[in-house]
Amino acid sequence: MNRRAPFGELLERVDQWMHLRGWSPFRFQRDAWKAYLSGCHGMIDAATGTGKTLAAWIGPLVEGMAEPQPTAPGCRLLWITPMRALATDTEANLREAMEGLGVGWRLERRTSDSPQHLKNKQLRQLPEALITTPESLSLLLTHADVLPQLATTRCVVVDEWHELMGSKRGVQTELVLARLRQLNPNLRAWGISATLGNPDEAARRLIGSTPRLPLMKIQGGQRKKLHLDSIIPTQIERFPWAGHLGTRQTQGVVEAIEGASSTLVFTNTRAQAEIWYRTLLQARPDWAGLIAIHHGSLDRQVRQWVEEHLRLGRLRAVVCTSSLDLGVDFSAVDLVVQVGSPKGIGRLLQRAGRSGHQPDGKSRMVFVPTHAMELAELAAARDAVDAQEVESRIPPAMPLDLLAQHLVTIAIGGGFTREAMLEEIRTTAAYAEITDSQWHWVLDHITTGGALHAYPEFRRVVQEEDRFVVRDRRIIAQHRMAIGTIVSDAAIQVQWMKGGALGTVEESFIARLKPGDKFAFAGKVLELVMVRENRAYVKRSKGQPDAIPRWMGGRLPLSAELSGRLRQRLEEAASGIFRGPEMQALRPMLWLQRQWSHLPRRHQWLIESTTAKDGFYCFLYPFAGRLAHEGLAALLGYRLSRLQPISLSMACNEYGLLLHSDQVWDLHQAIARGWLAPNRLEEDILGSLQVSELARRHFREIARTSGLVHLGAPGRPKSMRQQQASSQLIFDVYQRYDPTNLLMEQARQEALHLQLDATRLRQVVDSWRGQELIVRATRSFTPLAFPLVVDRLRDRVSSESLEGRIRRMQQQLECLAADEPTDAEWSLGAKDESGVETAPRATAGRKRKG
Repeated sequence: MNRRAPFGELLERVDQWMHLRGWSPFRFQRDAWKAYLSGCHGMIDAATGTGKTLAAWIGPLVEGMAEPQPTAPGCRLLWITPMRALATDTEANLREAMEGLGVGWRLERRTSDSPQHLKNKQLRQLPEALITTPESLSLLLTHADVLPQLATTRCVVVDEWHELMGSKRGVQTELVLARLRQLNPNLRAWGISATLGNPDEAARRLIGSTPRLPLMKIQGGQRKKLHLDSIIPTQIERFPWAGHLGTRQTQGVVEAIEGASSTLVFTNTRAQAEIWYRTLLQARPDWAGLIAIHHGSLDRQVRQWVEEHLRLGRLRAVVCTSSLDLGVDFSAVDLVVQVGSPKGIGRLLQRAGRSGHQPDGKSRMVFVPTHAMELAELAAARDAVDAQEVESRIPPAMPLDLLAQHLVTIAIGGGFTREAMLEEIRTTAAYAEITDSQWHWVLDHITTGGALHAYPEFRRVVQEEDRFVVRDRRIIAQHRMAIGTIVSDAAIQVQWMKGGALGTVEESFIARLKPGDKFAFAGKVLELVMVRENRAYVKRSKGQPDAIPRWMGGRLPLSAELSGRLRQRLEEAASGIFRGPEMQALRPMLWLQRQWSHLPRRHQWLIESTTAKDGFYCFLYPFAGRLAHEGLAALLGYRLSRLQPISLSMACNEYGLLLHSDQVWDLHQAIARGWLAPNRLEEDILGSLQVSELARRHFREIARTSGLVHLGAPGRPKSMRQQQASSQLIFDVYQRYDPTNLLMEQARQEALHLQLDATRLRQVVDSWRGQELIVRATRSFTPLAFPLVVDRLRDRVSSESLEGRIRRMQQQLECLAADEPTDAEWSLGAKDESGVETAPRATAGRKRKG
């Protein structure tokens, strides 16, 4: 046996190495090293850019230094990263410390981007330290010959655990960790996390429901300094509409970029990123080559070029989306610009932390509103940051499609027995409560195909005596291609006529174009030449584009925590308190809202009604986020249709919802007859929504993850249309012959909770019990109502005439508006606390000639 060097002496060598680089270990880093070396699991919770990577890495390195000669070949440490883009940067950071301390390990990456010859080499002999993703690690488990080398793994570090645990990829990581613990019961799991509101749940998910080793929670030391500023428009209209303010603040953004060395300009959607990149380049043509664009639909080589030049400090600014949210270390970046509200406190902190990405650095963020009310969101976010309040990440509830995939993975990689495997998966927090009937159903699904038993391709796993295995080479190849949970939208490759690829756009977007049409993509103006074999061939063009791609799934819902802080700010405004420049800028708009209707406090719900030439408008303001409001609008429309025959149209935003009808209906009578009551809520939610159609969309992802739909054979992949057609066919078969199928139930639940935020919707309806209901009949649209009216118009007015019509509406309403209030006038105002009105209320402002 090799003589183990004392850990104390080795930690002194770590101190010396860090001091040579001008660093000094933080206390939380030392705590993490000692906890690891004492044999504990660990959770490191610290702000972005404060040295979390070294906190998790040095302990295993010191352990490796104590054993210069490995006793047996195999893996010593697995480093799981949520994104392939992080793997390169992570490898560089880990290698610097490893080589600086003289640890003679092989350190390699294994992701879908890794060359095949390296993957083949790793199958023969794993490196001592391997950086990988949840999907690639699952794929590794399908190779039985590798399992003995994985059994030597002493530690698994899961980077950005807060990002993984809120999705099925987090559950996939739980299942992989359970398998590794089965191979080595003394395996230590360490999670690296930031901006997470439920750290105890995160730790439980990481170490399992029955941990053998103690857990140490390591809290980062000093909070990272954060400076939040905002570009406040010189004039804020009292009747704002979403998306209007954005690019009008271009000059302010240009000046902010000029005052920084390197800037990340975050947008919430890829389409918005394309618009802002072109806008900045038009404002500063001399920045050509010095600014770039980065989002998930761009080709990998394009993204890697941007990341490398940003890392080297060669780019003045990069316009990006959440593709650069996570821990890539761009030390040159000293400013973040956030266009539009990030809709969540954790997301704001995550993005702000991309600047000043050093342990002693200061994060700077400049906020650009795209809607006047987003200034109030920033003020609310400041309050939450000061109170250290961050959203929780809620993991999926026992996804059986992923369990089916994992069981096939283990069956390929040597097989499993029924009782031992059930015991193993019950050690995960995700499946700790799985019932025997659910377990038997999943086994039946992968062995007989269930309702599809007549088709051999669905009988993937066979039972040999007491062991479940996969023998069919075709099934093995198909499964390895499909491992993972990420299902992309129907996409089509954008490619030069002569040259490489630029990225992907959705098929539905290209279908609306004809050859010769111009569109903006990858920061360029392109002309469509032709579409052949799932590729859109393009060439460069000039002038203004005819269209900009829109991608599905770009909307970010307002978090419950930020919503609560926003309502607190509005309550202060109702009392005449305006803290900070953002709220001061909103004074005229909020004054008008209070004068014409009401400014709701936290214990109040506001409902407005307005009768106009084109019908009856009813506005509700729960401030619960767009997803919950969409479900609530459908629910209330359904209930209203049961009270009387009526035809409704709807619109929603983050703050409220609109129900519009050609006919006037009695709002007070509807409330009295239980329109808002929480009774029969479950039945009415299901009755109000086309749950079956929503479930059909989610079933495509479930069918692919569970193995019902495969991606084709190696070298002959199925097109996205073929995959969609297959999943829809299976859905129809299940709906007709097996409607109680557990995957169908999962699709319905995912549709309700992911598509419509049903949990929050129930909370909204239940909360009406203890709230004061304020009903106002207004003669004109209020500042809170106006953006909802605009959202309704978007679907009914051509884009050429929409802005002109909105302008006319704004001018007409401004003619009715009162002058800006004095502080004394704000301090009066008990008149709008009268509760439920029984008659229309006169307009408070004085009428002017328009």
